[in-house]
Amino acid sequence: MTALRRLPRLALRIALVWLLDAGALLLLGAILPGVSVEDFGVAVAAAALIGLANGLVWPLVIRFALPVAVLTLGLGSLVLNGLVILAAAQLDAGLRIDGLFSAIVVALGLTLITTLAGSALAIDDDGVWTRNVVRRQARRVARAAPTDVPGLFFLEIDGLGHDVLRRAIRDGNAPTLARWLRDGSHRLIAWETGWSSQTGACQAGLLHGDDFDYPAFRWWEKERGKPMVTNHPRDAAELERRRSDGKGLLHEDGASRANILSGDAPHTLLTMSAVGDPGRRRISRAYYAYFASPYNFARTFLLCLADIAQERWFAAQQRRRDVRPRIDRSRSYALMRAWGTVFQRDLQVEAIIGDLYAGRPVAYTTFLAYDEVAHHSGIERADALSTLRRLDHQIARIEAAASHGPRPYRFVVLSDHGQSQGATFQDRYGASLEDLVIGASEAGEAQVAADESDVAAGYARASLGRSEPRQGAEAEGDVPELSVMASGCLGLISFPREPGRATLEWIEARHPRLIPTLRDHPGIGFLLVRSRDRGPLVIGRTGTHELESGRVEGESPLAPFGPNAARHVARTDGFPHCADIMVNGTYWEDSDEVAAFEDLVGSHGGMGGAQCHPFALAPVDFHAPDEPIVGAVAMHRLMRRWLADLGHDAYRGGERRTGAGSPA
Repeated sequence: MTALRRLPRLALRIALVWLLDAGALLLLGAILPGVSVEDFGVAVAAAALIGLANGLVWPLVIRFALPVAVLTLGLGSLVLNGLVILAAAQLDAGLRIDGLFSAIVVALGLTLITTLAGSALAIDDDGVWTRNVVRRQARRVARAAPTDVPGLFFLEIDGLGHDVLRRAIRDGNAPTLARWLRDGSHRLIAWETGWSSQTGACQAGLLHGDDFDYPAFRWWEKERGKPMVTNHPRDAAELERRRSDGKGLLHEDGASRANILSGDAPHTLLTMSAVGDPGRRRISRAYYAYFASPYNFARTFLLCLADIAQERWFAAQQRRRDVRPRIDRSRSYALMRAWGTVFQRDLQVEAIIGDLYAGRPVAYTTFLAYDEVAHHSGIERADALSTLRRLDHQIARIEAAASHGPRPYRFVVLSDHGQSQGATFQDRYGASLEDLVIGASEAGEAQVAADESDVAAGYARASLGRSEPRQGAEAEGDVPELSVMASGCLGLISFPREPGRATLEWIEARHPRLIPTLRDHPGIGFLLVRSRDRGPLVIGRTGTHELESGRVEGESPLAPFGPNAARHVARTDGFPHCADIMVNGTYWEDSDEVAAFEDLVGSHGGMGGAQCHPFALAPVDFHAPDEPIVGAVAMHRLMRRWLADLGHDAYRGGERRTGAGSPA
């Protein structure tokens, strides 16, 4: 009966789309020199013919041409779409299209006009035939038997802080999430990251339940003689090997979409750690969900162009209004931003919808878009909030698709960390952290690196299954005398030629000006160094904090960073790959600002402000502990409990032992 009641609405929708396509063809025939349409009747017939060709021929064509479409990042599908339209034109004497290029322009024009008109008429994004094609394909390859046990999908908005989300909900910038809260289906839960408030460490904790020895986004490993970079596919695979016990959050026939680590998921797409895995190197079936519609890439291509134009507009407006803080935003960044905010987003949403139709019990996906824009524009600037609104719309699409799945579904929206804002260290003081360290040390040579400015590029490489080439000293096997790296307002200083952890006494003897220079700088809140006699020391301008004894001389440098700061710093000190000197930038409480050691307006990676305070928006009937949730490992345990409470027996008991010093 339900299906019968839907028939009139379905028929009306098909008729509207048909007429829209016909009108679009008539308009294109009037304005494009290589296209002609005799009259409206011809346009109606041609629209029907193109629709039938796309509905019947396209699924067959793309099944064989999928590798070409994927390896050309969709450009091949645009050419194939043009060929299908060109073939349809040969069957209708009243429709003339002069060549493949004109046919491709028609495909783009049809997509643009029908998308704009469809949005104005509130026609949903997922066509009926597309939904059915993807659903059939997904169910055909799914291994899960029909069940009433609800699936649980985790939708991560990278970099969105708890308080930023609260204001976005209040101000109408997250209407779907606001509806969930106001309808009483979900509640907002706050949690706290460790010192390393960045995606690599947080996802290791969230997806594998073990974030031990993740001191930053990038760090020097003395025994390997080279840095470890979280978003390089080869390094991500090594980091997952170290942390995985085979029973991660997604091991029960789960799906990992656009994450750094896989959570031991057997189904992966755009997942850094899985790129080099021979067992998962093949083109994922999840790509079929995206390319099932002949207009998907054309729509994404047009949206990418619009996003690039929007980025250039907002960057120009910041310059014109002299908005501070701000950074220079290049044309190459606009391209990388379009990748994260449009192309990857569309691809992963279609993959998640395919997972819903396949009946997967659990999935986790990371939406990079907000984090990418907030880094360069600011955490609550107009373009960052515009990006958040578009992500909220995609969550609504996923929610709507769940009603067509073979099992009931529940959703948790969460973040892995937040972001803190402020003028960069370079802008405030006229010199970078690297300049400061090199000038105060006796080192003859140094390697410097910032580590989160190429996240979108890393995901682009992952989409092609390419690992990261080694460059410079790293490729030649040379070991520099000094290494300076940054992760937001967290800096890591290492002496790669000195075996083991360099002590305070060794540093003072070899580089006597370095510690005083760092300690007294107004842009540095504190530094962690290990003393041979006193153990781990937190040193600041106003005092010293001995972590082992708890003794404080003067004022504790950790006071501005919250009640758990000493716990987080002490844990990092126990990491085998803790840098010789760990530096955390100053946090200005009055303005709620930090100074990133990278060229970023919004940043994360250390402590201070919203960067350490992510959220989870979970169903109200899910368990929430009375005590604060501190650390990604604690959040992982809660997520496993949610799965077990829903009836996923694979997540009951068997709690793993994490690395030494892991928070309880």
